[in-house]
Amino acid sequence: MRAAVIEAPGKVTVATVPDPTPGPRDVVVDVAACGLCGTDLHILQGEFAPTLPIVPGHEFAGEVVGIGSEVTEVAVGDRVAVDPSLYCHECRYCRIGRGNLCDRWNAIGVSVPGGAAEFAVAPVANCVRLPEHVDVADAALIEPLSCAVRGYDVLNSRMGNEVLIYGSGTMGLMMLELAKRTGAASVDILDINPDRLATANQLGCSRSAASADELDQPRGWDVVIDATGNQAAIQDGLGRVAKAGTFLQFGVSDYATKAVIEPYKIYNQEITITGSMAVLHSYERAAQLFATGVLDPKVFISDRLPLEQYPQALEQFRAGQGRKIVVEP
Repeated sequence: MRAAVIEAPGKVTVATVPDPTPGPRDVVVDVAACGLCGTDLHILQGEFAPTLPIVPGHEFAGEVVGIGSEVTEVAVGDRVAVDPSLYCHECRYCRIGRGNLCDRWNAIGVSVPGGAAEFAVAPVANCVRLPEHVDVADAALIEPLSCAVRGYDVLNSRMGNEVLIYGSGTMGLMMLELAKRTGAASVDILDINPDRLATANQLGCSRSAASADELDQPRGWDVVIDATGNQAAIQDGLGRVAKAGTFLQFGVSDYATKAVIEPYKIYNQEITITGSMAVLHSYERAAQLFATGVLDPKVFISDRLPLEQYPQALEQFRAGQGRKIVVEP
């Protein structure tokens, strides 16, 4: 089969690789679409993946074309979205229900071959059947949505919050859509890319700007979410949290990124600083939300490219052009 392969740091190609073979409790998925994500850029930089080469792609959906000898939950022909999370179920964090912090954390498309390929193998337990009205080529959006749902689980958001989001890429826009549905009084968005801000306005943000200095909010915001991973945005956002407010680190930063905090201010103003890592008990809920139309795929997916253009798609994503980019093998 054909697959994208990150061969070494900075080197990605599309090559012919062996077809996947399912284990007893696995299925083989004929991939309809695979989304690109900031994690893929980190893997290309030599971060996250324990070994290279690797077939990337952790946001994917498709049709089941093969099943293992012990699989009864799905059948050939079923359309599924795939949760990429792979936990050991043995370490302390798995035992306390925090599998996303697993000591042996792995993921399809990160540490084992993923969905940027014609076919991908996945545990049957990771597959969620799609209702008939959901286009399987749109369902690659479910995985990033499940990360956003996890973010709101961490926030434990209350009604009437004033929210500020840094970044109006795919993840920032998903956080906007969820904020609107969790009772936020207002949702402001910052981005230096005017095209992305235009999409945030289209989706109904309260205000948009290139800098928080352009917004009249002297007391700060109850919830500040970084969806960029950018050091300057993070540092600025930490200073925009209102008293008793919360800062959520949702964007994925480079390992070397550092920010400065003010311990006395955190103490004196009872500010919470927290993070949200990947998916935790949120994938099936995200699939249910997606099926209800919480996201408009026509807005969120800006580019659909053939698998052979995966290297170009990755460069386009790196340049910040478009919103969600998917390859369709």
